[in-house]
Formats: sequence, structure tokens, C-alpha cells
Amino acid sequence: MTTATPPLREAARAIVLDALDRVLLLRYDENGGFWATPGGSLEHGEDHATATLRELREELGIDEHAVELGAQLAERSKDHMVGGREVRQVEKYFLTRVSASDVDPARASQPDNIREYRWWPVAELRGTAETVYPIGLADLVAGVLEHGAPVRPVELSG
Repeated sequence: MTTATPPLREAARAIVLDALDRVLLLRYDENGGFWATPGGSLEHGEDHATATLRELREELGIDEHAVELGAQLAERSKDHMVGGREVRQVEKYFLTRVSASDVDPARASQPDNIREYRWWPVAELRGTAETVYPIGLADLVAGVLEHGAPVRPVELSG
């Protein structure tokens, strides 16, 4: 018996840092509650960089001209349910820099089910007992801050 591979859903996600090197995360209530990076699926004909900027505007009201879009830092592949059907989501994570004052959820056009947003210092992110996706985010960010972007995107799990 063969198991069919779920349909592919490509996504772009932003690892957002401010001038203090804090990480911006969004809180959701689903699945017991968790924190995650901003982002979402690509629209037809869209590339990952364009999707990253669009998602920041839609979810957090950030003007794309205020975003310093950097290198792709990581990739993650995960099967999960979206809209009642299973998909294989392949996410590409891009380093982005914004000023904390450029985040304006009142301008967000598609805030989805975001309950709040918060800037996390890396040390606090490393020590939290709360669920944060992707797994390994704190170590990835600490490595980028210490050594710069990886030569090739890092494979993340969870």
C-alpha cells in the first residue's frame, strides 16, 4: 500500500529582527497555543521574497519600503492540516530587519488568527517554556548574530 504525498504548499516566512536584535514572533491559540514567525503561502506566480514582504504587510502592517530583506537562512518541510486538508508545507525563512516602530497591526489587512505580537531577546527565546516554531529558531538567530548568514540555508524541523 502506498501513501500519497500531500499536495505541496510553498510558503515564505520572515525571521524579523529589530535594531536591538530582538526576534518578532506572533502568538496563535490553535493547538494549545504557540508562537511563530510571520509568513504564509505563496500566491500564484509569486516568488518567496515578494511573498515575505506581502505577508509582513498583511499580518503586521509593515510597509515593504521599511523592510531590509536579507538572505534565506533556513528551510523547513512539514505535513500538516490547512483548511481541513493535509498539505506538505515547504517554508523558506528569510532574514528581515525592521524598526520596531514600523510594526502597525492597525494597518494589517489580513491578521489571520494572530492574538498578539512580541519582540523576544534571543536569551529569553532560548529560555522560554512556551511552544515556538520553528524548533531551533533561537539557535539559528544566535548563530546569525554571531557569525552572519549561513552559506546554505539550514534545515529546520518542527
